[in-house]
Amino acid sequence: MQEIEIADIRRITEVVKSRYGYDFTDYAMSSFKRRIQRILELYKFASTEQLIKKIEEDTIFFETFLAEITVNVTEMFRDPSFWREVRDHIIPNILLNHDSFSIWHAGCSSGEEVISMAILLKEMDILHKVNIIATDIDKPILSKAMKAEYSLKNMELNEKNYIRFQGTESVRNYYEEKNGNAVFDRSLLERVSFRNFDLVKGNAFNKFDLILCRNVMIYFNQNLQNTVLKKLHESLFKYGYLAIGSKESLIWCEIANRFIVANNEEKIYKKIKE
Repeated sequence: MQEIEIADIRRITEVVKSRYGYDFTDYAMSSFKRRIQRILELYKFASTEQLIKKIEEDTIFFETFLAEITVNVTEMFRDPSFWREVRDHIIPNILLNHDSFSIWHAGCSSGEEVISMAILLKEMDILHKVNIIATDIDKPILSKAMKAEYSLKNMELNEKNYIRFQGTESVRNYYEEKNGNAVFDRSLLERVSFRNFDLVKGNAFNKFDLILCRNVMIYFNQNLQNTVLKKLHESLFKYGYLAIGSKESLIWCEIANRFIVANNEEKIYKKIKE
């Protein structure tokens, strides 16, 4: 197995940035290195030189490379206690002051989180009051999210999560089985707009009452996490809520004092200062 050097990582990030405009310079080194190692083994590259040549010459392969680097691992109602907190406390608090509100799923991957939110809002009978933006850097995975079709093999875990979330129906009520896939009801996405967006390079483009950016920043180094958190802060209305992943934190970041903790266990924060 080839040992990947820091110089190899730098060359790959430089080629990707110059050829495609994606900047992985400030991704967490250990995580990025693991993903490169996996790509070398999975696609049987003899060296990083071969990988770089393939990236430079094959735009279709680059989409595969991007999907591997950005780690699209997700499930519906992941961390059910988080979703209970959103339903029982966060959204009711938002509705105290607003008749309608907006949500941003930043790094929505293949869309299971978006479908989960839509089901939650439908069961609260407030889906019609919400505007949802779902974004991801990876165009092919975003296309999958827009289709809202998932393998039936994944539905058992999703149903278990939903039961622990204590939903009022069953996940089965929201999809039809077709060719081995669960095809979710299109009405769940009627309030959702999907957009290709790069959290690293893109500017704040709207204001939201609730932003979910969960399990995205664990792949960034501290410098990039700081940059992204500033962007998310800027994208929140005052007194809006930010939800991050269970292994992520705001404690050390430069704008930590502009938030208060809404729920420490579920990593939900409330913006109190511009």
